[in-house]
Amino acid sequence: MIEVVLILVIVFTCMLLMNVPIAVAIGFASMCAMLADGHDAELMIASKMANGIDSFALLAIPFFILSGLLMGRGGMARRLMDFAAALMGRFPGGLGYVNTMTCMLFGSISGSAAAAVTSIGGFMLPEMKKKGYNNEFSVAITTTAATTGLLIPPSNIMIVYAVASGSVSIAAMFMAGILPGILIGLLIMLVCYVVATRKKLSAGEKSSFSDIVVAFRRAILSMLLLIIVIGGILAGVFTATEASAISVAYAFVLTVMVYREVSLKQLPEILLQAGVTTAVIMLLIGASAGMSWIMTIANIPQTVSEALLTVSDNPLVVMLLINLLLLFVGTFMDMTPAVLIFTPIFLPVANSLGITDIHFGIIMIANLCIGLCTPPVGTCLFLGCGVGNTTIARVTPFMIPFFIAMFLGLMLITYVSELSMWLPSLVGL
Repeated sequence: MIEVVLILVIVFTCMLLMNVPIAVAIGFASMCAMLADGHDAELMIASKMANGIDSFALLAIPFFILSGLLMGRGGMARRLMDFAAALMGRFPGGLGYVNTMTCMLFGSISGSAAAAVTSIGGFMLPEMKKKGYNNEFSVAITTTAATTGLLIPPSNIMIVYAVASGSVSIAAMFMAGILPGILIGLLIMLVCYVVATRKKLSAGEKSSFSDIVVAFRRAILSMLLLIIVIGGILAGVFTATEASAISVAYAFVLTVMVYREVSLKQLPEILLQAGVTTAVIMLLIGASAGMSWIMTIANIPQTVSEALLTVSDNPLVVMLLINLLLLFVGTFMDMTPAVLIFTPIFLPVANSLGITDIHFGIIMIANLCIGLCTPPVGTCLFLGCGVGNTTIARVTPFMIPFFIAMFLGLMLITYVSELSMWLPSLVGL
């Protein structure tokens, strides 16, 4: 039991420090395990880290990262925003709906919440300010709506979860996230509606049918990527990994040759950025494989499972406890390391309650999406405040109704399994 306590203390200390690489936690934890159990931990950790990233499925991550960067630089955000404005801008508080819908579309295509915040926020926040919207309210919309792209496929975090769980189909995860992602987006729009009604925000200009058609034509090539990726996977034309390579080729042609908003001179910088991001994620994945081995020999998953089931054997209560723990973790930890570390701990508990790996994956991702918007380590919140030129203290009060909406969505996703499982079962996944 002593080694378990030592490992947990070291790991959570590194989590709270955040700037300390998770690999440091692995190194110290492996020494604790070696001293306690007599294992040749150094060799085993190196072997587990190497094997942890030796997966064909993980090749999808650098490709989706690269395609997302190309899309962010290539003018797709503007075209999607124009299309959303043509559809939703006519309603009172319409720019709030436009912001949310654009973040959903762009986030799903790029697979990155951070890219959605910076790309969409750069266009929408100044526009909303001109129309009389409170700047902090606009930042709150952008920050929360951007996380929907992590649930609507393709999504890198779903690939990470599929690898961490060890037995989940990436295609099934992609399909399972569509309805929950749309649900969260609609709940955010509901908050926008309530605020717009109370504040009596003005409506935008009504778009004619021809305006909608023109905006759709400009945006269709961008939206077509989602259809190609998901449709190709479901039709069995290519795997999720092959789809990621196709998305890069499509994004390259669209942004460099068709839209011509990315020059060949910019490609080395984009490739370097994609490489750095990929390296960080792969380090985390490799380190988490070593951490999983340490937790296994220390019986941490079994200990946590027994502790949770001791509190209650009611699935509703246990899942509420897991959600609360993940919400706490999400406030101090970024999404990728949280998924890698806590999937092996909580997934066996969920399975013992009859919850499938796919359903639990969507629950975990939806949960940690809230953490991206909460201080002190909310990545999207920091980015949104930076783009909106404001502070966290000013934005936080405006975030509260959105937090409530996202938590309500999380509860629905947790306790209504059909939201996650209906589409995968419909297509035979």
